[in-house]
Formats: sequence, structure tokens, C-alpha cells
Amino acid sequence: MRYLLTFLVLFLAISCTPEKKGDPTRFVHGTFEIPAGDNYGKTTIVRKDSIQIEEYTKKVSISTDSLVTEKEIKHIDTLYIKWKNNFAYTLRMKSPKTDLDKDPIFVQITKVTDSSYTFTARIGYSNFKQEGTVYKVK
Repeated sequence: MRYLLTFLVLFLAISCTPEKKGDPTRFVHGTFEIPAGDNYGKTTIVRKDSIQIEEYTKKVSISTDSLVTEKEIKHIDTLYIKWKNNFAYTLRMKSPKTDLDKDPIFVQITKVTDSSYTFTARIGYSNFKQEGTVYKVK
């Protein structure tokens, strides 16, 4: 009887522990932001099931014979997201417009905090890697 009581107390203590800080499953669904970067405005990401919708502005230079101006163009991309495990996922454009858009984007989560994660992304099978941080909004 004493062993059963000890087991129950241990079981209750373990099952009542709060969510781990390093648990990335809270980033599978919701609304997220990536801060503005070179030639890009802030990116807003909405994830639902296996779909990721990204909304961002891109700065484009427009040149005429005597003048160069910069214009911001709003983009919305829809991607399929497939989680390999809690720390890696793959993105594919739903409607690719270029050959580069047809390549998958492999994302590896490298660091997790309470409200963000840092990632390394690789486009297709190239050696080009990009790093960034995603912040959870909702």
C-alpha cells in the first residue's frame, strides 16, 4: 500500500509540471511575426493545420531615364507546411510562380524561448542558408 501511495504522489507531481520552456509545439498553430529586414518589411505569418500564409511588403527599385525611386509592394504567399518533428519542418509554395518557388524550404529550429524561436532555413538542396527569429503574436 505504501508503494502505491508513493507512486501516486510521484505521478501527480510529474503530471502537474508546467510547460517546458524548450517545447516548440506551441509554434505549430497561431499568428507570428518576423521583424523587418533588408529590403523586406515585417512579415506576418498565420498557421492553420498544414497551411502557412505569409503577408509582407517588399521594397523594389524603379528606375526611369533620370530618376530612381523605391516602392513597397505587398505580397501574400500561401505555403504548405509539413512538420518532420518538433524542431524541423518543410515549406512548399502552394502556387509557385518561378522555378525557385518550386524548391522546398527546409527549416530547422535552433533555439526556443517563451515567445519566439530562432531558425536556420535552406532553400532546396543548395548550400544557401538564412537565419532569423519568429515571434509568436497569438
